[in-house]
Amino acid sequence: MKFYKSGQDKLPAALKRMRREAQYSDDEIHRREFLALASAFGATSATAYGMLGMARPAMAETPSRGGTLRVGQPLLAGKDPRTWDGINIQANVARGWLEYLVRYTHDYTFEPYLLEGWELSEDATTYVLRVRPGVTWHNGEALTAAHVAANIEGWCDGTVEGNSMASRLSNLVDPDTGKAAAGAIEVVDDMTVRLNLRAADISIIPSISDYPAAVVHPSRIGADPFSDPMGTGPYKLEEFSAGDRAIVVRAEGHTWWKEGNGAWLDRVEYIDYGTDQNAILAAFESEEIDINYETSGDFVPLLTGVGLVEHEAVTASTIVIRTNQKTEVDGNRPYADVRVRKALALAVDNSTILELGNAGLGKPAENHHVGPMHPEFSELPPVGRDVEAARALMEEAGMLDYEHELISLEDGFRRDTGDATAAQLRDAGLKVRRTVVPGATFWNSWAEFPFSVSAWGHRPLGVQIYALAYKSGVPWNETGFSNAEFDEGLTKALATVDIEERRKIMARLMQIMQDEGVIIQPYWRSIYNHTRPHVKGARMHQAFELHLDQIWVEG
Repeated sequence: MKFYKSGQDKLPAALKRMRREAQYSDDEIHRREFLALASAFGATSATAYGMLGMARPAMAETPSRGGTLRVGQPLLAGKDPRTWDGINIQANVARGWLEYLVRYTHDYTFEPYLLEGWELSEDATTYVLRVRPGVTWHNGEALTAAHVAANIEGWCDGTVEGNSMASRLSNLVDPDTGKAAAGAIEVVDDMTVRLNLRAADISIIPSISDYPAAVVHPSRIGADPFSDPMGTGPYKLEEFSAGDRAIVVRAEGHTWWKEGNGAWLDRVEYIDYGTDQNAILAAFESEEIDINYETSGDFVPLLTGVGLVEHEAVTASTIVIRTNQKTEVDGNRPYADVRVRKALALAVDNSTILELGNAGLGKPAENHHVGPMHPEFSELPPVGRDVEAARALMEEAGMLDYEHELISLEDGFRRDTGDATAAQLRDAGLKVRRTVVPGATFWNSWAEFPFSVSAWGHRPLGVQIYALAYKSGVPWNETGFSNAEFDEGLTKALATVDIEERRKIMARLMQIMQDEGVIIQPYWRSIYNHTRPHVKGARMHQAFELHLDQIWVEG
């Protein structure tokens, strides 16, 4: 069996063809997705860039040690990392002491972190993970292959409510037990783990870099790391109060494996100002914070205009207005009828929602949650607004007089997108009531609302998104969508290395999404945050990750 090993420049023929496309293209998106896939197959960031005839971006300044960074971001209650669902909100705090096997870099590549490297077979059915030597837990114990295997086994446990990692690693899971399949996770020696998949899957490396894949000590699997913190990272948790404040400080006495090559800060304070961007602006102006989690809409030029440094990432972050096909309202399931779902989509103009809901900061989307930034993207006929067809379908379904309740979080772009969507639906003659809820209410029930607005973070592969959000029965399937043809096609797409062949499969899945009216997806959005000028190394990460070990402060 042929293997591709991290740190080398050997790639499958399909990726070599993709490299040629990216190398001679002016499209940054093609280059980014080649970098992601090449590094997932083991190429280092420097090698992947070199294959395109480019140099990897380098740090322009020399970091200085010491100081405090103050971060303005929401603070959700702690829980088992496998069940985190706050787009890096919990993870950004826990990254001080919990680390990951693989890091998804600002440069759109995957690099070994607690792993020293990996190998995968040409058919993507076998992965060999090599654990980094010299990593220790805060209790002084060395990280071993057995610890890594225990984490992967925990990630595969689909019997844990809300564990989205099980859907990411479904090809390691026994469908009968909902747990890791016998022989799927093999400890080869003290520093090597072999994964033996039930079926080929190209998304394993991207999946174990995602934020619910924080590596915990085997004794802490299933525990809330905020109430019982212990990890391998350079910091320790000093204080945590959900919705208020968190503090991490340097873990004195702990020898971090990257000592002298990062973790320049002595202390990081997180302050929750809620979701009101006006509060974030005021916090910057009064010098209470140095960096924020996100700046949205009209506040982007506003914060830049007061002397803050603007950071942008072009991403697959998006927003969906989705119905839940399984949720009951007054004993009925109003969105089980495809005619109702399609009528709602036909009543909305996506470009208008982009302008009104996110100040035009992004690109219109096409109601299938795969975009031109994904290697699997295929262009389908454009979606458009058709009010007469929308009303006809709703009347045919006997729902023209039904009042839809559209629920959203109270923050800026989600609230504004909900308001704009409701206005378009009303303009089409449909009845809509708007409900805006605070963060605590929304996050406790986000997957269960009948009709709501949800933000989704960036994922480098379209197959990742479909496996996470639209496969039958997975924890993050907030639409209640279940389609046997879609599930079967997704299994094939995950197993297909060749980009052109995978694109053909995904084109059909994208069409099913549109035909079934699963979501209204009005736009892809560029994401932004801001820093005060003395903060260095804090670029906006495409997946909202805050890499504390790369940030320092001057003065």
